[in-house]
Amino acid sequence: MQKEEIIKQINAALAKEFELDESMLTPDADFVKLGLDSLDAVDMVIVLEQMFKIDIRNNYKVGDFGTLGGLYDFVERLIKQKNA
Repeated sequence: MQKEEIIKQINAALAKEFELDESMLTPDADFVKLGLDSLDAVDMVIVLEQMFKIDIRNNYKVGDFGTLGGLYDFVERLIKQKNA
């Protein structure tokens, strides 16, 4: 899966799940500034794990991502590891 497709799918899922305007979903977007809290983060993880068939919870370390760009990279890395 190409990174552009990963970004597109993540943005679409976040826009739908949290009713966000996709124009706000840029690589440098900060989760707090998007209005997402810790409960939203749990929901986001579940949605992304189901969508990409990856295990985020057991692979995440604090500091892995703080922005959408970090999330894109993190998910891409997990998908590559899964497919290796």
